[in-house]
Amino acid sequence: MSAASPLTIEEAAVALRAGTVTSTALTREVLDRVARLDGELGAYVTVCADEALAAAAEADADFARGRDRSPLQGVPLAVKDIIATRDAPTRANSEVIDPGWGGGADAPVVARLRAAGSVLLGKTTTNEFACGLPDRSTRFPFPRNPWNPAHTPMGSSSGTAIAVSAGLALGGLGTDTGGSVRGPAGANGHTGLKVTFGRVPKNGVVPCAFSLDTVGPMARSAYDCALILGVIAGHDPGDRYSSPLAPSRYAEEARGGGVEGLRIGVPTGYFLDSPLLDAEVRAGVLRAAGELARAGATLTDVVVPHAQEANDANNITFLSEAFAFHRENLTGRWAEYGRSTRELLARAAFLTGADYVQAQRVRGLFRRGLAQVFERVDVLVTPVALTPPAPVETADLTAALLRPGFHGPWNAAGLPAAAVPCGFTATGLPLSFQVVGRPFGESTVLRVADTYQRHTDWHRRVPPAARDGIPHFGDATVTPRERAG
Repeated sequence: MSAASPLTIEEAAVALRAGTVTSTALTREVLDRVARLDGELGAYVTVCADEALAAAAEADADFARGRDRSPLQGVPLAVKDIIATRDAPTRANSEVIDPGWGGGADAPVVARLRAAGSVLLGKTTTNEFACGLPDRSTRFPFPRNPWNPAHTPMGSSSGTAIAVSAGLALGGLGTDTGGSVRGPAGANGHTGLKVTFGRVPKNGVVPCAFSLDTVGPMARSAYDCALILGVIAGHDPGDRYSSPLAPSRYAEEARGGGVEGLRIGVPTGYFLDSPLLDAEVRAGVLRAAGELARAGATLTDVVVPHAQEANDANNITFLSEAFAFHRENLTGRWAEYGRSTRELLARAAFLTGADYVQAQRVRGLFRRGLAQVFERVDVLVTPVALTPPAPVETADLTAALLRPGFHGPWNAAGLPAAAVPCGFTATGLPLSFQVVGRPFGESTVLRVADTYQRHTDWHRRVPPAARDGIPHFGDATVTPRERAG
């Protein structure tokens, strides 16, 4: 990219309106980067270059005539390939799904992005049906972490995460059922927001688990995520689970103040005290909490009751609901599923209706316990994952299900949670911490994350292979320059 090219959606919005860059030029530069880098990274399964350039030209024409649809107008974005779009098939990384799934129409979240003037570049790689592990034996791209291609990008929204990290999009959409927005965002060094269940409509999205699935924004910064959320949030009558609550003014509220006087809970048991927690991850989370305290927040040690049970309940719910969706195809088309996916889904055959009912009881118990915790604090700060992204060759789905999980409890409770970059390991892999809020408390979660990012620059780091011409700050292992809020 040229030296004038924006790094964030926020910067792109300013540059597009100032006329220092056009949407067409920006889109061409991003598409050129996709052509050069994506063969190794595997972010995209489908690139819609002609359609993207047409949308960019339309955005430029709108700017020229004084029509301003939203801050996303003219901004190149990517969409996870379990979300239906009119200009590309929805394959869910699988040979099983009907290529016509979605009926050639945009999911409501995609329609909202188009109405806002966004430029949609294409569909990004996912794990098969948003579960299982990437499979080299299929014809679909194999996703790799741009910070170190020998390491996993972690999670089913990895394609969008890779694209944001490597400058192959300025932002995009992922889905989160058990951590698949936050895990990849954390592993790839940018921001990702799991929304409150029901905050964003999920019709037009291939189901994973109907009572857990959410669609959420992924972008370099928390403010960028707020800009996307402001467009995609809100009720849709086609999703009976979508909330009738009116969306907030997320970007304004995220930037509307710091964290002075905010009460931040730091849970130790199960989270920071886990014997399996990597030392560098723990140190990064504690440094981030300390930075928020220096910005004026009050830190409080808290106990989150039944966290392990909630994570187990999330796994049982996810497996049971996914199995219900796939049961007929698993019976008749077993060999067409990837090995990891079919073995994961088959586990649910050993779960009973009583197991599922008990999991829902645990979810209710967990929500009630959290309500008491949130009487004392405004948000929680936890690790995103036990470890930095693991080597691809050691990825183990069974082990992941059995280990303590820092994503699943918040899915089980339906709460908003954001992954926020907070440093790098000694070997240059991203570190991240998680901000968890009350139901429909996205604005507070984003305000905490935005405040942290106005004091640090970890979210602005770019993988070495993708740096040419992209503004960035230093090497991954260098202490970030502190900036005034």
